[in-house]
Amino acid sequence: MISLRNLKKSYINGANAVHVLKGIDLEIAKGEMVSIIGPSGSGKSTLLNVLGILDNYDEGEYYIDDVLIKDLSANQGAYYRNQFLGFVFQSFNLLPFKNAMENVALPLYYRKIKRKERNEIAKHYLEQVGLADRWHHLPSELSGGQNQRVAIARAMANKPKLILADEPTGALDSKTSEEIVSLFKKLNQEGITIVVVTHDMHVAEQANRIIRINDGIIDHAGY
Repeated sequence: MISLRNLKKSYINGANAVHVLKGIDLEIAKGEMVSIIGPSGSGKSTLLNVLGILDNYDEGEYYIDDVLIKDLSANQGAYYRNQFLGFVFQSFNLLPFKNAMENVALPLYYRKIKRKERNEIAKHYLEQVGLADRWHHLPSELSGGQNQRVAIARAMANKPKLILADEPTGALDSKTSEEIVSLFKKLNQEGITIVVVTHDMHVAEQANRIIRINDGIIDHAGY
């Protein structure tokens, strides 16, 4: 599903180049659930941005589902994100003025699916995450755990091959975190590849494999 070969990424800071990813080699198979851990500044967020086609890389190769992702235009990046990916973030990234159904349906709008159909799809996925009776609620009317479930339903709506989750339990209490991790495991059992970036070792240990990144390189691939 994912293949990274000697992947490098730097940022320019004044007159200096800061080397963040220093030659990443990584394979993630279709249907895996893996966690990526590492200290602050290790490069894990940059790596996730590259995997999510939110940022380009300088050298190496990135394949997702045998498609080379490199030097894409904004439109090409949006196309491949729409084709392959679902995202779940620590801060939920829900639109506060739209209800749960409308938030879940939003990615389908960009695929030009008609309103009635996309609302039906959204309600279906809200039911899958246990929020069938909360579809009309705004984010401000939902708990943190419920908002994260809405975010997961939104990620599922496009039927992604890969879900990327960035600290998905970071804003949640321990009980709610367990519920969210259980939901990810259920999705993984249904065949979706899942990559979770986390600083929480308990969350990381729920994955099939733990990948450790340190100082811009993979120092343990979990095999």
